[in-house]
Amino acid sequence: MKIHITDDALKWFKEEVDLEPGGKINFFVQTYGSSKLHDNFTLGFKFDPNDKNASAETTVEDISFYVNESDEWFFKGFDLYIEYDAQKDEIDYDFK
Repeated sequence: MKIHITDDALKWFKEEVDLEPGGKINFFVQTYGSSKLHDNFTLGFKFDPNDKNASAETTVEDISFYVNESDEWFFKGFDLYIEYDAQKDEIDYDFK
């Protein structure tokens, strides 16, 4: 599994959640909502400097985005694409 983040999504993280160089974002599975991959499960994110169990990670402009091993099942066979939705003014997840 690989994590991809668009320039617009990175800009959103920097502006909307004050993410600065050295910051780390953990994408994790939530048991409510729905996603393009699973009913009743969706993704959330949190600031978390503890990435010791990361199964996938990408770093852009000294900012790390990662998924822990415990949430790897959610992405089985897919890469995570983090994009910005200008109409909703929020990030969106895609899986390819």
